[in-house]
Amino acid sequence: QMFFIPEEARKLFKNREEELAQIFKDWQEKYFKWQKKYPEQAKQLEKMLSKVAPENLTQKLIEAIPEKDLATRASSGKILQKAAELMPGLIGGSADLAPSTKTWIENSGAVEAGNFLGRNFHFGIREHGMGGILNGVAEYGGWIPFGSTFLVFSDYMRPAIRIAALSELQTIYVFTHDSIFVGEDGPTHQPVEHLAALRAIPNLTIFRPADSLEVALGWAHVLKHRTGPTALILTRQTVPNLQRPDDFQANDVLRGAYIIAYEKGKKIDGIIVASGSEVHIAIEAQKLLQEKGKSIRVISMPSMELFSLQFEAYREKIFPANVPAFAVEAGVSFGWHGVAP
Repeated sequence: QMFFIPEEARKLFKNREEELAQIFKDWQEKYFKWQKKYPEQAKQLEKMLSKVAPENLTQKLIEAIPEKDLATRASSGKILQKAAELMPGLIGGSADLAPSTKTWIENSGAVEAGNFLGRNFHFGIREHGMGGILNGVAEYGGWIPFGSTFLVFSDYMRPAIRIAALSELQTIYVFTHDSIFVGEDGPTHQPVEHLAALRAIPNLTIFRPADSLEVALGWAHVLKHRTGPTALILTRQTVPNLQRPDDFQANDVLRGAYIIAYEKGKKIDGIIVASGSEVHIAIEAQKLLQEKGKSIRVISMPSMELFSLQFEAYREKIFPANVPAFAVEAGVSFGWHGVAP
């Protein structure tokens, strides 16, 4: 006998099973009455529970991109408002950092004791607790929860992030102040090793956008990706909105890496690959090298994880064989050796 269940325990759970069946039946009857009385609200609830994104979600988020150059945390805050409008099940908050991480859903209050109408959570200065709450909300279903803090504090919620990845939960982490460029707080707030540490977690997608367009596409991805958590990695400092080649397509960003600035001529002397706030620096480096007669390609790689899922033909198109590649990212080099050895 592989597994023994005492008869006493079997009877106890059998009785409870019948009780739960009756509770479910009663709930169903109440729901059908409510559905008949409030058909529009019922449709909205069913849409929210299904977590189906509108067909035009990506385009609507792109249309919400601010025109002027902003920090990616700031453009994310503006795009979040459009995302919340399009996805009624999107709820979230921060570890007491909403003004800094730009993660307050406007025109909506906070979840409070006795009042659950708001869409914003005050998680308090407790990142681990925030991560656990996000997991519970995601596991319950219907809601798409996000939590935010500075990237350097992601270590405090690492166990909860691992559980989300193992459980394939659709949780969203908005980590801002993503590198040494964080202002006056100094080395204690400079998350140089945190990107590498997060990338080491299986089934966690990291998305570090270079500008507002990549931010919008990052949000489009997280709202559609249902089989695991995603971390958006955002800057404190302003970054420029970048020019892209004539053959650029928005879907290229969601492949994890794409050519943002082509080489001159048929020969490629080298490739510079960068993520986030270092992409525009890589483009400036390309210009300097071209003045010295070097033909350099620049690749924006917001997500190693998404790029690793692409067909080999696409990966080889981006990184041709026998062309030296150099990685630029404001953090430790660990993890980049497979891309730029």
